[in-house]
Parts: sequence; structure tokens; C-alpha cells
Amino acid sequence: MLQERDLRGIYAPVITPFLPSEELDLESYRRHVEELLRHNIHGLIVNGTTGESPTVSWEEVAQLVLVTKDVVSKSGKPLPVVVGTGTNSTASTVKRTELAGELGADAVLVVTPYYNRPPQAGVIEHFRRTADVGVPVIAYEIPHRTGLRLTAETVKRVLDLDGVIGIKDSTGSHELLDELVQAGTKPVLCGDDILFCSMLKHGAAGGILASSMIQTGTFVQVYELAAQGNFEQAEELFASLVPLIQKLFQESNPAPIKWVLSQQGILVSDTLRLPMSPISAGLQQELKELLAPFAR
Repeated sequence: MLQERDLRGIYAPVITPFLPSEELDLESYRRHVEELLRHNIHGLIVNGTTGESPTVSWEEVAQLVLVTKDVVSKSGKPLPVVVGTGTNSTASTVKRTELAGELGADAVLVVTPYYNRPPQAGVIEHFRRTADVGVPVIAYEIPHRTGLRLTAETVKRVLDLDGVIGIKDSTGSHELLDELVQAGTKPVLCGDDILFCSMLKHGAAGGILASSMIQTGTFVQVYELAAQGNFEQAEELFASLVPLIQKLFQESNPAPIKWVLSQQGILVSDTLRLPMSPISAGLQQELKELLAPFAR
């Protein structure tokens, strides 16, 4: 089980590859995870937004988790495997968290309930009941997707719950992070790729970053430099990643990432499940030009 003190560094939110038929492509998935493990990442996130969680069934999640744990075991690197289990139903989230625990998940990533816009008290109880399952919980606050912004006081109360070990902060600014760091709460992981380096400087413990699927080693270097207090060098290196981050989010995530990985030969196909669709020809060309100097 993942512990609070170990929630740091680069947690890679893996993509979910599909064949052109839209069936799971577990062979490409295994290759994708093996490639990530060539770098000194600190953990893996299965079934996050980057993994197209809205269109992946729980039966498919189970297959992905088992393959992930097999690859991790064979690598000899004892990396934690975190599974996305959050929904906008507390009962569903609790059930999925129980199932993730049975699959051997080291922790779960639980998003703020989306769409139904519950009151702050309901959100706290949602996390309380999920944490009561006994699998460590990483809360996930991303207001622009959920339609609900938690107050700093609510987030502190969530983080005070036994079993909640930290939070992924995708609020789009340093405001929440600064309040949490000042209050001395549990670890905060950056969820806004473009803010990664500055959030490390403000006290974030690491990041869950979709862009780290590409140029993974450089993202790890940025974290390591910041962890050593070398923020000037970290910022200089991170500046080299900014154009990539901007292009990878120019169209809906994870479509650009899938396209790049397919071009690199890691994925057989850049297929997505509707309503997600492939990137434009224009962005393909821009990514080709941007990544040409880094061609494998």
C-alpha cells in the first residue's frame, strides 16, 4: 500500500491503447508501460483521464491493472500502481475502490464528484466513505472538468481524513497549493502540466502529468533538480518542455499523446473511443516538426 511519505515524484498516467476495432490492445499497453519503466518514475496511474476512463469498462480496467502489475513485477522496480476509481456516485466509487483493492492496487485516485454538483459536506462524506474501504486515497480536484470547485477548507477536511494520503491539484493556479502548504497538510501533486515546475517551487511533492508520457526522462530530471533545490536549473530544463506541453494540450488529451506514441512505434494505433477523435492533420505536422530533434 502506498503511504503518505512516498507520495512524491513523477506519477505517470498511462494511456489505454485500442486496436482499430476499438478493442483493448494489451500488447501495445505492455510495451507502453515497459517504456515508462525505463525511466526513474515514481508510480503509475491506471484508468485516469489520460487513460480515457469514461469509455473504459471496469472489466477492462481489471485487465490493465493485472498487466501493469505484471510488468512492474518483472522490472524489479517496486513502483506503486494507483487506480482511478472515482465516479459521481459514492456507492459506485466505494465498490470500484473495493475491487481495485482486490486487484492489488497500492492506492486509488478519486476525483471530486462531477456533474451532479454536490454540496461541500456531501463531498467530504464521499471521500470519508471511500477512504473507509482501506485502500489509500489520493483526492483529485479538477474544477474545470467536474463543474464544482472545493473550498480550501473542504480540501483540508478531506486531507484530514484517515486513509486520504494526498491530493492531485488541477485547479489551474497556485492558490490552493499555497494554502495547503501553509497549513502543513498532506502531499500535493501537480495536475496542471504547464504549472509543474512553478508548483514544485511552491511546495508540491511531484506531479501526475499527461505530458510525461512523452520525454519522460526530462520530466523526471526536472523533478530531481527541484527536489535537490536546484530550481534555476529545473526551470531552465522545464522551459525546453513547454512547447511540447502546449502542443500536447492544443487538442483534447490524450489524442495528441496517442498519436505521438503510435508514431514512435510504441502503440499499434492512435485509435480513441468516441466521443474522443483523432487529432487534426495540422497538429500532426506541428508535432512532427517539434519532435524531429528527439526522434528515436
